[in-house]
Amino acid sequence: MRKLKLDELNRASVEEFKQQDKLPVAVVLDNVRSMHNVGSIFRTSDGFAVEQVCLCGITGQPPHREIEKTALGATQSVNWTYYADTLQAVEDLRSSGYQIIAIEQAEQSVMLNNFTPEANQKYALIFGNEVNGVADGVMAQIDTCLEIPQFGTKHSFNIVVSAGIVLWDFFAKLNLS
Repeated sequence: MRKLKLDELNRASVEEFKQQDKLPVAVVLDNVRSMHNVGSIFRTSDGFAVEQVCLCGITGQPPHREIEKTALGATQSVNWTYYADTLQAVEDLRSSGYQIIAIEQAEQSVMLNNFTPEANQKYALIFGNEVNGVADGVMAQIDTCLEIPQFGTKHSFNIVVSAGIVLWDFFAKLNLS
């Protein structure tokens, strides 16, 4: 078996990417501290062709050297908006028809494997701060909460791993089934 060279991958240009159909998902980052996490989520969002990323509160914004280190240019392809307050992002997304979903461990959360996204619905997926998770005030405004099943000794996944798992799950359920 031979690995493919970069020019054999047939990836879209930034212009082509901006024109292609998108996964009906907005990724909302609620006060994410690490610039590397922000960059990695941009790169993952590009990989699954999400509609947009909303950067909220203390979450870093492009252009920033530490974000670009892991984004590898995805800040140019993925549409993004900055909000000083996550609740304003939630309000704007809800008024644009998005279902608001926190990715969190909470009472009455739905396990990711038991959730089926609807084909004609848009979703705003909120990923929280690396230490405190999704803010309590934001949790009070969500439509539902999804939880990733875990089977080890640690209490959570890294935010980038969580975003990758959830975005793959949404992509697979909406596009591959």
